[in-house]
Amino acid sequence: MLGTAPDIVGETVENLCEQERLNREIHRLTVREKWVLEMRFGIPNGSRKTQRDIAKILGISRSYVSRIEKHAINKLGKTLAVDEQPPK
Repeated sequence: MLGTAPDIVGETVENLCEQERLNREIHRLTVREKWVLEMRFGIPNGSRKTQRDIAKILGISRSYVSRIEKHAINKLGKTLAVDEQPPK
């Protein structure tokens, strides 16, 4: 069943807020971490690349791309989780 108009608008606003938070936090990553995530997830143009493609572009191994990607995602996850903590 489709959501009501207020539900859809609320979800859209929430998604936009999350997108803004993510964009702010991405700038805290190293240049290489940022490049890997941008290419991997198609940020901002939607053109996703495989780890193998990224490895060729950056001149590194696919397994190293995987480690960079995992580290960057973990770093973002920790930062975003801390930001979600209610004030004490």
